[in-house]
Amino acid sequence: MNNWQKRFISCFALMNLVLSNSYFVQPANAIIYHNNENPVFANRQVQARTVIAQSDDIEQAVHQAAVSARMYGQASAIQYAVWKNGEIVFSGSDGEFSKSTDRELTDTDLYGIGSISKIYTTVAMLKLVEQGKVSLDAPVVKYLPEFSMADDRYRDITIKMLLNHSSGLPGGTIANGFLFDDMKNDKAMSEFLSRLSYQKLQAKPGEYSVYSNDSFTLAELVIEKVSGMKFSQFIKKELLQPAGLSQTFTPKDNFDTERLVKIYDSAKNKELPLDVVQLIGTGGIYSTASDVAAFAGALCKAGLLSEESINMMETDYTKTQDLWPENSEDDMLAFGLGWDNVHRYPFNQSGIKALSKGGDTIYYHAGVVVLPEYDMAAAVLSSGGSSMYNQSAASKMLIDMLEKDGVSVKANNELPKAQPANMPQELLSFEGNYASSIMSGTVELTSDGELTLSTLGISEPIKGYYHSDGTFRDKEQTYLLKFVKEENGQIYLFQQAYADIPNLASVGTANYALQRLPDYTPGQGVQQAWEAREGSLWLPVNEEYSSQVYYQNTPILVSLKGSKPGYFGGNQLLDSNTSMPVVQIPGFGSRDSSSVEFFEKNGTNYMNYKGFVLQAVSSFPEIFDGKNGRCTIADDGLTRYYRIDKARNKNMTVETPETGEFYVYDKDFNTKGSSILNDKSVQLPDDGWIAFAGEPGTVFKISMN
Repeated sequence: MNNWQKRFISCFALMNLVLSNSYFVQPANAIIYHNNENPVFANRQVQARTVIAQSDDIEQAVHQAAVSARMYGQASAIQYAVWKNGEIVFSGSDGEFSKSTDRELTDTDLYGIGSISKIYTTVAMLKLVEQGKVSLDAPVVKYLPEFSMADDRYRDITIKMLLNHSSGLPGGTIANGFLFDDMKNDKAMSEFLSRLSYQKLQAKPGEYSVYSNDSFTLAELVIEKVSGMKFSQFIKKELLQPAGLSQTFTPKDNFDTERLVKIYDSAKNKELPLDVVQLIGTGGIYSTASDVAAFAGALCKAGLLSEESINMMETDYTKTQDLWPENSEDDMLAFGLGWDNVHRYPFNQSGIKALSKGGDTIYYHAGVVVLPEYDMAAAVLSSGGSSMYNQSAASKMLIDMLEKDGVSVKANNELPKAQPANMPQELLSFEGNYASSIMSGTVELTSDGELTLSTLGISEPIKGYYHSDGTFRDKEQTYLLKFVKEENGQIYLFQQAYADIPNLASVGTANYALQRLPDYTPGQGVQQAWEAREGSLWLPVNEEYSSQVYYQNTPILVSLKGSKPGYFGGNQLLDSNTSMPVVQIPGFGSRDSSSVEFFEKNGTNYMNYKGFVLQAVSSFPEIFDGKNGRCTIADDGLTRYYRIDKARNKNMTVETPETGEFYVYDKDFNTKGSSILNDKSVQLPDDGWIAFAGEPGTVFKISMN
């Protein structure tokens, strides 16, 4: 591992930056979270090509940035485009379209762009505003009266709050949203409002911004309701056609899906079926890098939108909110309308306005960066990899082009100057348990100024030593931590760090990483009831049979180890069956917070989490070991799981109907075979599990040899 990688890992070990695959993130101390990319890039073999030293060949330098992003992220394919003054000036690709067919990778191949789709949703909404059909300050219920929640504050959510992530919505209601090769399925959208109806807000609307997929799903519904058109039809008519973009599609469009670059299970190197995100306004658009760069470029000045609308998109809404850390100018997040960041580092340090947005499905990753004052934009899309690397590559392309034109972009990666100092003893009171929505840990302090942060999921404790500006820093001065008591009375752990990545633009972070959990004592018997579930595993049973959740079926582990008494991760234990999130961290820190509720039905124990219904693994029966049998999906449509015991090492053949899929997992829940991989027969492992998912009444015919 190179020195920059070690520095990168140490700097970002606390980051609640949920890359891509963040749709399934859960409290890391309490739950094994479903994420095929490690946010801190640990245990990853990374190699980079030699840096091109001040190459005069700008095209070669642009290509090098894309190649580096692909190699760092271990992407199988990457595509890029740079737009300037109304036209694509550079485009290219690297990698392979498919590992099984001899097909050349081209600049017209399609990729999923993930959450960059939110920019399209934002522009679509602003089109309705300009047409006088929507007011940004009007409540959502004015346009969508059927929207309701188990929290009266939902009536205060405005359209603008949806677009700048300050709605207070939970954020992770994505059930049935991520599918394999199932373009026509509408359950994610048709059931979305009913799934929201029994949830509560995680914050007062408008109080602070925290990344929220739910907000843009709700915005998509508003656009359809007001326009009287399907979202896909509306963006084609009002956005794509006026901008001259013919290579952008959604799962609802008729297009050649063979143009989609193949996706892979990186661990098994297996080609997977089509990646389909049915939450289109949140993350379901397909496109080319050239179309994405041209669309972003169209937002440099008035045309597609009015100047007033563009200015609203570029406004930093975090500056006016009640909860956002000071000295966070270099952070990856500074929400505009739709944009993740409206003063992206390192351009901001040179007085250059830069807008950026990252996008990720589980398998596709994308990044776009725009320089409105220079009429420039760059987009990088990949199969595999990460949106952070792709955004950094797009930034590097634009930096190289500015340098060629005589405009210098310099990154100051040094922390503010400070000297080691004696720690005021009153800071000892800040010791305790800290948490976010994806991790929790313990902060310990010594009287001589040493801070130790221990968290589950990070192998080595993070150390810091007190300095004269009130911060705790590592000995190499690569990161700093600081306690901040906010106006809401809560104590936060602020972090700041930078990382230089060869061939890519530098990356910065400056945000609240964790919040201290207040002392809390649950009612009598509550702690004991939760402790009785210690070590139990739970798997989803209410997803569509085409859901990607079943393929990467990591169980939820219920464990209070490492949690503060009275808590399950960042959730307070309200009663014997219910816990509610209490962390309120802007940016990413309380993203996708959710209650966890247990219930019993027909003698079986279940968990309700973000609209997912999960069943206790301990209740799964053993699969039969006879020669022939069948499994029928009941009227409730719930997935049926079986334990492999006496049938171990047998060859199982399944006659799979069109309305179902089966999956075989080993004891560690790795997928060993599935009908989605066109497996008809699978040799069962020594120990493990089998899942049959399908529509009610679906029958699987099974034989064992």
